[in-house]
Amino acid sequence: MGHLFWLSDEAWAAIEPHLPTNQPGARRVDDRRVISGILHVLKSGCRWRDCPSAYGPRTTIYNRFNRWSRRRIWQRILQALVEAGWIEATASIDATYVKAHRSAHGGKGGRRCRPSVFRVAVRPQRSMS
Repeated sequence: MGHLFWLSDEAWAAIEPHLPTNQPGARRVDDRRVISGILHVLKSGCRWRDCPSAYGPRTTIYNRFNRWSRRRIWQRILQALVEAGWIEATASIDATYVKAHRSAHGGKGGRRCRPSVFRVAVRPQRSMS
């Protein structure tokens, strides 16, 4: 499992003080492992369900990301890392992967034969003037 992403000790030391504590519910899965799993999914672009089991249950990884996003915990962590000088305040997102509908290439679609625009324009009108 050498190809998996794991937080370094220094990065974990910077993040850990900003995590929520004393959360109600079942016994908590290791935060460092779950955050490493979240970062792995975000870096690799894989689906949540394809997250390796070394990071813990995939539902836990997805739910933790989702809940913390709604509670703005990620923004607080990133702001703290910016203030500590770990990361820059600006970032860019590369959207090279965009799904397109199968007919988005501009084809007419389907097997039905349709007249071209030119033929439609030059044929006689069907209605009376």
